This record gives sequence, C-alpha cells and structure tokens, in this order.
Amino acid sequence: MQEFSRKAAFRYQVVSQVLTRTCAGETQREAVLRVAALAHYFPGDTNPRRVSERAIYRWLELYRGTGFEGLETSARPASTGPSGVLPPKFVEYLIQEKSQDSRTSIPEIIRRAIERGILKREIPVDRTTVYRTARRLGLPVVHRKKPTGHDARRFAYPHRMDMILSDGVHFRAGATRARRVAMFFLDDATRFGLHVVVGTSENAALFQRGVYELVRKVGFFSIVYLDKGPGFIAEDTLAVIRNLHALLIHGETAYPEGHGKIEKFNGTARADVLRVLDHRPDVDPDPGSLELRLRHYLETQYNHRPHESLQKEAPYQRFMADPKDLRFPENVEELRSKFEIYITRRVSPDNVVSVDSVAYEVPRGYDGAKIALRRKLLAGPAGGCPGIFFLHQGRLVELHPVDLEANARARRGNDPPANEEVQHPLPPSAADLAFQRELGTVVDPDGGCPDPQPPSNPQEEP
Repeated sequence: MQEFSRKAAFRYQVVSQVLTRTCAGETQREAVLRVAALAHYFPGDTNPRRVSERAIYRWLELYRGTGFEGLETSARPASTGPSGVLPPKFVEYLIQEKSQDSRTSIPEIIRRAIERGILKREIPVDRTTVYRTARRLGLPVVHRKKPTGHDARRFAYPHRMDMILSDGVHFRAGATRARRVAMFFLDDATRFGLHVVVGTSENAALFQRGVYELVRKVGFFSIVYLDKGPGFIAEDTLAVIRNLHALLIHGETAYPEGHGKIEKFNGTARADVLRVLDHRPDVDPDPGSLELRLRHYLETQYNHRPHESLQKEAPYQRFMADPKDLRFPENVEELRSKFEIYITRRVSPDNVVSVDSVAYEVPRGYDGAKIALRRKLLAGPAGGCPGIFFLHQGRLVELHPVDLEANARARRGNDPPANEEVQHPLPPSAADLAFQRELGTVVDPDGGCPDPQPPSNPQEEP
C-alpha cells in the first residue's frame, strides 16, 4: 500500500469538502467560495490555515485527473531559473543586493535600481513578480508575523489633522554607534509624514518639542493617538494636550489595527533610512544633524511615494487635496503659553522641592509651605530639563537643581526671623547692671573728654 504525505492528506480533506457540497446541490463555484472562507487544519497542526480559491480549483483538477496520487504533485513544475519578465540586469542586481544585505525589502531594492538607472522610472515593476523571482532563486525574503485570535477593529478619520499618530523608533548612528530615537508624527487620514524630532532618549521633553514645532508647521490637531511609552504617559504631556484643546488616546498594547499605521510607517522608515545609519563614519550622530537627514527623507522621499492604502496616491497629494482648512496659532507667544503648566509642591525643611525626582533649591523662608511653581516646558534646550520658575517677592525667579558640592563648602548663616524687628541699642541686661554697680568704669563713657559746648553768642569767635 502506497504511503501518502501530509500535504496530500490536507489537500484531500479540502477537496472532500467541496465535493460533498456539490453532491448536496450546490454549484462548484458556491462550494469553492464557502470552503475558501473556512479555516482548515493541517494534519498534526493546531494552527488554522486559509486556502485560496485558485488552489482549490487546481486541486480539484488534479484529483479528477489522477485521483489521490495527483494531490502529491503540483499543477505546474516548480521553476528554479530567473524570471522571463524581469530584465536580466535587474535580476543580477537583485541577487547582488540580497547577498550583501539579506534584510533589504523588495520595494527598497526596486527603488535602488531606479536610482541607479537599472530600471526605468516610467515603466513600473510589480513587486510581487520580484518577490516570486527571489523565492525561485532561493534568496532570503522577510516574512512578518501577524497576530491571530485578537478582536481588533481598524479605523480611519476622513480629513487631515483629525488625528495624528506618534511613536519613537530607536536606532544607532555614526561610527560610534550612538543610541538615538526618532519620534515621527504621521497624519491618520492621509499618511502624510508631518514632522520628526531626534533625541538621545524617548522622553516627554522630546515629544513636547515635537508637538510645538508640529503646530507651528502645519497647525493644530484634534486627536493624538499614542502608545504607553515613557514620553507619552507623563503628566506634562497630558497637560499640554489639554491646553491645546485636543483629545488624547492611549492605544492598547500590541494593537496593530489601532496603532498599526504608525508601526507600519516605523518599519518603512527603519528599512529605508534608519538601519543604514549604523557604523557610518560619514554620518554625524548629533540629533540636529539626524533631524535634517530624516526631514529630508520625509519631504522628498516618503511623502511623494505612491501609497497602497491611498489607491496608489502619494500622501503629499492626498494631504494637499483635503478640503479641511488648517488651523494655525495667532502668534508664537500664545502658542508658547500653552506649553506652560502650574504644579504644586511642598517645600522641605532644607528649602528644596522635588520635580521629576530632581531637587530644586528655593529661596529661604518657605520651608514646610506649599508653593505654586510655573513650569515652562520649552525653556530648556531640546531634550533637556524644563525650566522651573517661582514667584518670589513679586519677581519671577528661575529655580536650579541643588548643587550639593557647593552647599558642602558654603558657610552657614542664621537669619533673624522675618517678622521680628531688631532695635539697637538694646536695654542693658541684669549682668550689665550688676557689673556697672560693682565694677564701674574709672572714667565716664566719654573717656574724660566731654564734647565742646557751642558758644553762647553765635557772633563771638572761639
């Protein structure tokens, strides 16, 4: 008795479902559609699988032609040679690029070939054809794992600036492999890359600076969709979004249908530009230099590239064609005021308040009291500590972190109580009175030299 493979057994159970439905009165077309919509299980495997209509028709033809044995073979012989559709020069370039960098995506190789003149820009190349050619040649291709069994629903807003998405992408840059994070801002409706800022870590100050520059560049937004990163759950971030009269949504963890647009963009940006910045001596790892490079990528590359979810329309075209008006701030001072928040802190006995685990020294005389601090989020340098200010004696003074080394060497002084006025000379004490009585001075307090008396007649000369 001939032994058949698990592959043939799987195909047989799919074909059996179609034939059973046709025997029950359904047409072959209806039966194929219903079976293709079901989840099938490979023998010995617990993961569900989907079967395309095209595969079911092919298996039916094989089964009707040679029976069960026909399910062991494919309908067409597997090809291991190069493609007859793609130019031979491009196929050689594909093999070369994959041998040097196996993680390079197929669309990126096509774009590189266009930039090098191997492919013509006006003649489009189907990336599916390139993918199949790479598979036949045994070249490595990247597969992304998709989540299953999660009740998640996709959503989209109709107009630009209805919702913006933001997330941080960690990468390394330069010959020193410096750690950097790029925080991108993406429009939900048009996939337009709005802005990008670069810092050394993902924090609230970096996000707030990005929001400030974003509003000055393209105007106000209605909703911002964020994950639960350290820069997005800070109290300052919530206060700034509230001051901008916008709504804040913290997306669910591992929710690609909600936050998947920015995650998909992050993967595109990482494959296009971020991953090739590592070990590069010609790349300046300074955040400002990296911002210039990434903004050039957004404005000249990504935003003008046809997007699949936009029916092959570029994000720049969709964004500019949107009928919704952009809302800009009236002036810069008004916008900066929205990045000032007030916080309350209690002063410790050693005249210190704590903000974000940083000790700030306040003027003496407020120990034990609750004071209101004004926090200017845009006062400090990009990515640095924000400015903390306090209204002291009618004047707004900036607080600075405690200098422990300077305090260790500084002299101490005791100031009199603020409400007690000291008058001089003070009344003599009991000890002074007893000393004067028993051991009085030999001479008078004037030292025996009384002050000269003025003449009785002002006209007389002395």
